[in-house]
Amino acid sequence: MQVLLVEDDVSIAEPLVDGLARYGFTVHWVCTGDAALDAPRGDMVLLDLGLPDMDGIDVCRELRQDSDVPIIMLTARGTEADRVVGLELGADDYLAKPFSLRELVARIRAVTRRSRMAAAPARHAVPAAIPTAVSAGHALPAGHGVRAGHPVRARHAAPAGHAVPAGVPASAVSAARPALVTAMPETPGTRGASGAAPQIVGDLRIDRRTRQVHVAGRPVNLAPKEFDVLALLAEDPGAVCSRQQILGTVWDPNFYGPTKTLDVHIAALRRKLGDARRIETLRCVGFRLVVAPGYETRADKVS
Repeated sequence: MQVLLVEDDVSIAEPLVDGLARYGFTVHWVCTGDAALDAPRGDMVLLDLGLPDMDGIDVCRELRQDSDVPIIMLTARGTEADRVVGLELGADDYLAKPFSLRELVARIRAVTRRSRMAAAPARHAVPAAIPTAVSAGHALPAGHGVRAGHPVRARHAAPAGHAVPAGVPASAVSAARPALVTAMPETPGTRGASGAAPQIVGDLRIDRRTRQVHVAGRPVNLAPKEFDVLALLAEDPGAVCSRQQILGTVWDPNFYGPTKTLDVHIAALRRKLGDARRIETLRCVGFRLVVAPGYETRADKVS
């Protein structure tokens, strides 16, 4: 698939080009709106709104005037108004930064499927002489273009959740259907949670099984990502976790976009834990969970 990437930020564009190439996409990268309007459209356009020469909204509008190529907007503008304007002007999807490569690829594939289905309805149309649907176990009425004595064959496997036509064993449909269940990756908040005892770090108690945190016996309400960051730092208290290690573990191994989101979560953690000194910043390196002198680190006993 040929993808036109319109992005002026080199730190985002270059990793995206490399990452999409690993998924089999051929990417043509341009940095300005004018270059995007002159470039070949390809099969998909990934359009940043904050371009140096013109607004990405205007680029989207002009692209839509002479092309039906699918467009996914990639932008730091996450407000509802921006999303609505972009979609109303013809964008097919809208992805706010920061985002992961896997989510972007999933959205590209989803938009592509929808576009292909919309572009070729005639290919799947049923002739007027044949009913559009035949219930399982019911014969076709006479005079509908099917010869007597000839069985009606199912040309496509029944989708999940639909009835299997009469005479077709369910096992045959199941065997032809690819496996759709894959193992979900572990996150710091779930690793070893099935039978792990709560962890004690000083006066901090972390229960990965229930995803609960207590400070000096007081419950602390953490957002999911905040808990995952804390659980990762607590895996080796005192050791430094790099920014990339945290982003790759808690967010996504192929995380692209501003790392400011990590700073926001660290700041929230410090505030909720009641002492900013609990999480220490090592400039240009990362973060570590500090164990105060006189406190120990251990696994709590499971009663």
